[in-house]
Amino acid sequence: MGIGLYLKEIGRGKDGARSLTREQAADLLGQVLDAKVTDLEIGAFCLAMRIKGETPEEMAGFLDAVNTRLNVLPHCDFKPTVVIPCYNGARKLPALAPLLALLLCQHGVRVCVHGTPTENSRTTSFEVLEALGHKALAHIDQAQAGLNILPTEVLSTALKKLLDVRRVVNLRNPAHSLVKLMNPCQGSALIVSSYTHPEYAISMAQTFKLTGASAFLLRGTEGEPVADARRAPQMDFFHVGGMQTVQAAQAGALQSIPDLPSPNAVETASYIEDVLKKKREVPAPIALQVQHILQALKSL
Repeated sequence: MGIGLYLKEIGRGKDGARSLTREQAADLLGQVLDAKVTDLEIGAFCLAMRIKGETPEEMAGFLDAVNTRLNVLPHCDFKPTVVIPCYNGARKLPALAPLLALLLCQHGVRVCVHGTPTENSRTTSFEVLEALGHKALAHIDQAQAGLNILPTEVLSTALKKLLDVRRVVNLRNPAHSLVKLMNPCQGSALIVSSYTHPEYAISMAQTFKLTGASAFLLRGTEGEPVADARRAPQMDFFHVGGMQTVQAAQAGALQSIPDLPSPNAVETASYIEDVLKKKREVPAPIALQVQHILQALKSL
């Protein structure tokens, strides 16, 4: 039927817009992902949602639409997979999500890192992983037991296209939140997600509870889902609709500043290699994050 009626509801401005039901949101985004709408309608959808903001019900519906269209990562030995969405990249601090992923792999955990560049001026976790010698999968059937690096377009070309709208209009849209909430794996998974602003912490928490997802949520390091190496953030664990704070935020002044590399991909990769080879210590907040994730996996 098209999305015109939905645009009429969500496009009335910040105060006049009406929220969609979960079913309506799923239908709307489903039509967008299935290329049943024009570029003009996609732009209108993105701008209307940017002004209105997404409700947890709408995000759950958008997730329903995405989840039925993803090329999911096949399960392996029926073990849970830790999912690490990497979309923000590094600007001032090194991108250490690859360190988190590889530390988990050292503990025998299967990891899925997925993402795509969303800003040209940042060093991505994918660039750091490539500098470490880890290649991204070209096809979903190349999945393996350890580290799986998945470009978004391998999971869904339509979702990648929606993310790329930002390069045209210079504003985020619901896809930028969806990729941090979705489970791209067959079978059980623990999503390690992050937020940049407090309002997103609230909306993401509500969505995780509503959908009953198994997830780990913290304030990211420049938007990447890895603990700030300088100070431990609050870490919350979500499971079957409940939430538990497993790590309180570190308070007070820093006693010392860790010796961290520049955001350059090669320098960051060299630093990570030294940590993995025990030539340098794992930053304490990241070590805590690893332990909390390993504990959470026991609940899955």
